[in-house]
Amino acid sequence: MLPLIYAAAAAAEILGCFAFWAWLRLGRTAWWVLPGMASLAVFAWLLTRVDSDAAGRTFAAYGGVYIAASLLWLWLAEGQRPGRWDLGGAALSLAGAAIIVLGRRG
Repeated sequence: MLPLIYAAAAAAEILGCFAFWAWLRLGRTAWWVLPGMASLAVFAWLLTRVDSDAAGRTFAAYGGVYIAASLLWLWLAEGQRPGRWDLGGAALSLAGAAIIVLGRRG
């Protein structure tokens, strides 16, 4: 369940942020902001669904997933294939996220 929540949160955050990017950088109408804000609200709500004893730990682990999802967006939506350094960085980020999620708590 956790990977699905993080994946959905990443999609919601990226879509929400892209709406602002489209408005401010691509010259789209300001109406793009409305669904963008709704998407960002869904993102925040999804992160509250993660079973964790601390919000900061949830957010830190999510960061690795966000990095990987952003590179997937780069490839699929923007047509730019991630390079080996991009993929290596994403792998390191996902490994860090796994350590945060699976690490023993004392």
